[in-house]
Amino acid sequence: MAPINQHFSDEEFRARQDRVRKELAEQGLDGLLLFTIEDMYWLTGLDTDGFCVFHALVLGTGGGLTHVSRTADLANVRYSSICEDVRVWVDGSGESRAAAIRDTLAAHGMAGGRVGIQLDTMGLTPRLYEELRAGLDGWCTLVDASDLVRTLRLVKSPAELDHIRRAGAIVGACRDAAIAGTRPGAYEGDLMGRIWATVFELDGDPPAHRSPIGHGPSALNTRYTTGRGTVGENDQVTYELGAGHRHYHAADMFTVLTGPRVDPRHLRMHAACHDALHDVRARLRPGHTVGELYEAHRAALARHGYAHAALAACGYTMGATWPPTWMEPPWIHAGNPVVLQPGMTFFTHMVLVDAGTGLTMSLGEQVIITGGDPEPVTTVPHEPIIAG
Repeated sequence: MAPINQHFSDEEFRARQDRVRKELAEQGLDGLLLFTIEDMYWLTGLDTDGFCVFHALVLGTGGGLTHVSRTADLANVRYSSICEDVRVWVDGSGESRAAAIRDTLAAHGMAGGRVGIQLDTMGLTPRLYEELRAGLDGWCTLVDASDLVRTLRLVKSPAELDHIRRAGAIVGACRDAAIAGTRPGAYEGDLMGRIWATVFELDGDPPAHRSPIGHGPSALNTRYTTGRGTVGENDQVTYELGAGHRHYHAADMFTVLTGPRVDPRHLRMHAACHDALHDVRARLRPGHTVGELYEAHRAALARHGYAHAALAACGYTMGATWPPTWMEPPWIHAGNPVVLQPGMTFFTHMVLVDAGTGLTMSLGEQVIITGGDPEPVTTVPHEPIIAG
């Protein structure tokens, strides 16, 4: 029976699974042991945050597909996943998760085989990995295959891109709400409440990464911090806004200046970010490398005299993600050799954090790579944003 909450066709799921099986065969692997929720969602539709406790998916080259889960997640599996074969590990002292996984691998004929495993993931804790090594040592050979599915997910299908476009529209509405509400005397909690209400009103998902929003000294933070304050006069307010649609994410980034006096240094920083965003956008085309995007960013900011205030990365790809972050590799950093292809999507952020002056500025937008000019997913004003 089809799951109640299915967001892609059976045919698309089967095609994705076939691509993974083909790659496994080419790498001489008999199957794959998955702990990354984003990959499980991509292959089966599984929608749960239970991966943070324990959940695994076994995919065999011969067609096998099995969830290894807990009783707490059975309802989520039935509600969202097309995989009908589910084995349960029972919570309890002395119950071996490794044994449950080994029994599942055995059912798919993988004893003595080479099994890919995802090591670079939030879903596999060091303790669980040690259990697996002890339980599978001599029984099969585990081979690191952390990036196998992630790499296949980089080029999005038309259906995936539709979700990303929907997420982009939601982020755009959040941007408008944020700019309209930013004034001296505005309480950050009210601003954040308005943004989150917008996400839910438009049938979006809360961002997998808590949106960094701050004013004054906290505007320099590129990560969420607790403690709300009130926006002042002559202030700087940083917004990095994200939202999901069926977990597919979009994001933007910008700084609002409140006035009435605008520091001319802020305007010079904005000009640098604007030029950097323009130069990066010119290279967001097939055939360029991700490293070239970073070099365009670096060179533009250095040309304006802000090499000291630039970050060592200026973006990343976007897709379906779960907490704690919406960020996924490839990161846009120096020398990254990944080549851009149509159907990829990237969030590029130009961020200046000048600890010496206590000032910051940012501009960030997301695009879809096409055969020509990139397609905007999110946009921000390219003129300085001054409240009122």
